[in-house]
Amino acid sequence: MLFLCLAATEILWAQDKPDTSIVGKKIVTLSEIVVDNKLNVPAFITRIKNDSSFYKAFRNLHIIGYTALNDIRMLDKKGNLDASLNSKTRQIRNGNCRNMEVLEEKTTGDFYTDDHQYNYYTAQMYASLFFTKGVVCGEDNIVKGREFNTAGTSGMEKHKLQLKMLFFNPGKKINGLPFMSNKTAIYDDDMADRYDMNIDMDFYNGVNCYIFKQTVKPGSTDGVVVDEMTTWFNIDTYEVVARNYSLSYDAGVYDFKVNMEVQMTTFKGLTVPALIRYNGNWKAITKKRERGVFTATLSAFE
Repeated sequence: MLFLCLAATEILWAQDKPDTSIVGKKIVTLSEIVVDNKLNVPAFITRIKNDSSFYKAFRNLHIIGYTALNDIRMLDKKGNLDASLNSKTRQIRNGNCRNMEVLEEKTTGDFYTDDHQYNYYTAQMYASLFFTKGVVCGEDNIVKGREFNTAGTSGMEKHKLQLKMLFFNPGKKINGLPFMSNKTAIYDDDMADRYDMNIDMDFYNGVNCYIFKQTVKPGSTDGVVVDEMTTWFNIDTYEVVARNYSLSYDAGVYDFKVNMEVQMTTFKGLTVPALIRYNGNWKAITKKRERGVFTATLSAFE
């Protein structure tokens, strides 16, 4: 009874405060400028919960040409360089097909195996995102109805696909992630007591944005996957302009701790990634631990 009274008092107190909004079980703190702007907070939360613009920005890369500067570094446990790749690649779009040319490349250490395969699964994951082998045809940038599926995969391929799910859909429930599918759905009421949520407004690279930040509350770190996420949404289109997020989990058979930073730009009405930074520590039970840092810089879209 005491708990219920305290909970009711907290909610009433929050409702009376002009800088908070109650959405389901979530208490969202608003900056003064957001209050003055009279943002419809429940509609805002619903809209970003269903957002697909972040994933679509990466899908847009399949239908255009661009140049990429690729910097991948594999580190030992002391932070020293074990292996690296620095390259410049160009994706060429011709009709309904695309292929990639390597314009420059330099590697150090054991980045490649003797038969020129990637010696690190961090590099394999990067390659699956930004490198193309041969000619690929018949692709589109449609995301509606397109879901990641781990069916038919196993071992390392399954782990890589699971991490890609988290990269493209942070904050959403993701089926196929053992032990943590529900823990990724940070907008759901079931996770509301784990996070502090704040909405602010400011410019990001000249774009007027809503800034939505979720941070795990002190003492609530157990049982969460998304430790922190800050997203800049275009105030007019609600498309993601930038996102910083930290993910971590220990499932026994594998564990990871990853920090990501993504900045978007626009090209002929399409939102596309311009800068992706990754700093990750990843261990699967059948592989040695990998500590990787990579940066992808994309430009010269056509």
